[in-house]
Amino acid sequence: MNPLLKKSLFTLVGFFATIGFVFTAVFIGMQFEWFNVRGSSIERNKFFINASSTPLEIPCVDKTKKFCEWSETPEWEVIKNGLQKDSEIIARVSKETGVSQRMMATVVIPEQARFFTSEREVFKRYFEPMKILGSMSQFSLGVSGIKIKTALEIEVNLANEKSQFYPGPNFATLVTYASSTPDREKELYNRLTDDKDHYYSYLYTALFIKEIESQWKANGFDISANPEVVATLFNIGFDGSTPNPNPKVGGTAINLGGKKYIYGELGGNFYRSEELTDIFAK
Repeated sequence: MNPLLKKSLFTLVGFFATIGFVFTAVFIGMQFEWFNVRGSSIERNKFFINASSTPLEIPCVDKTKKFCEWSETPEWEVIKNGLQKDSEIIARVSKETGVSQRMMATVVIPEQARFFTSEREVFKRYFEPMKILGSMSQFSLGVSGIKIKTALEIEVNLANEKSQFYPGPNFATLVTYASSTPDREKELYNRLTDDKDHYYSYLYTALFIKEIESQWKANGFDISANPEVVATLFNIGFDGSTPNPNPKVGGTAINLGGKKYIYGELGGNFYRSEELTDIFAK
């Protein structure tokens, strides 16, 4: 036999013999429970669950505090800086729609807080160092988390005089599309998710507020100075807007600074605070 071929054959046999030995050893070890780790699988899983749920840091700017107000959190510092950077756009949209700048900020703040607290790693690595607002691009879009479905409803209401949400004439022109636009829904998505220009994100936010306020005013209720209700309605959407004399404050739960807020409550807390009054007057 060729020496090289003979050597290769012995090597191949040895390789398979080694594999057979390892599998046999593992099988015998499993039978005699040689490889078992002390403690049940439930106990081991409990350890990892507890470890993963342990806060990585105290959720306040002042690290000596375990609990703090929303305005004393790292999230608020980032949101505040982001709103300051967007102040010119917000002022422009306010002028075009008649919706107050502070009310726009009121509904954006809880959405940003919700996003930052649910995406902690992304917040710490990107948004906190950059001090910018998050522009969402999945189910909820832009800086205020508007869904495509909601944005399309906003557009329909602007053009339909019979809609209960119709805000009056001259608003529909703000969201017109070029006649050459091949895919209107795709263009709408691009408008809302543009992280370099938040104009449309704030515009659709303001138009939603305008339409909701118009609906309630037509039914005899003025909510234009009720930030808790406006923020709640922004969070729950058109379907949840039922004008009544005693509207409830609600929305998504948000854990911030070790405390639990609801969407409308957090928005109202900002609106009535002294935060950013130099830019967004009450």
